[in-house]
Amino acid sequence: QVQLVESGGGLVQPGGSLRLSCAASGRIFTITNMKWYRQAPGKQRELVATITRGGNTNYADSVKDRFTISRDNAKNTMYLQMNSLKPEDTAVYLCNVHNLRPPFEYDYWGQGTQVTVSS
Repeated sequence: QVQLVESGGGLVQPGGSLRLSCAASGRIFTITNMKWYRQAPGKQRELVATITRGGNTNYADSVKDRFTISRDNAKNTMYLQMNSLKPEDTAVYLCNVHNLRPPFEYDYWGQGTQVTVSS
């Protein structure tokens, strides 16, 4: 089993910044893709950003140029730097990792961290 611990959420004013972290521990083989999702009340879960083991990144259009995903493979940790936050960014942010032990790849989720953008 792999445990994921997220941190860094909170209340911030519009235009502010937050940095989320997601640390993986436990029975780790090779963590390949790492992803941040978010879910707002009454809305579907949305993929926010993806980073491959090699550092290639992808973002949802709604966060491009405002959010930056990064990772530290030595620490099995992923980050999401969120700048210029808007009220519509308010959601529970969840991390997701893929743990590869060929030929299988296992999917793990964090418990989520609340981000609230409000004045």
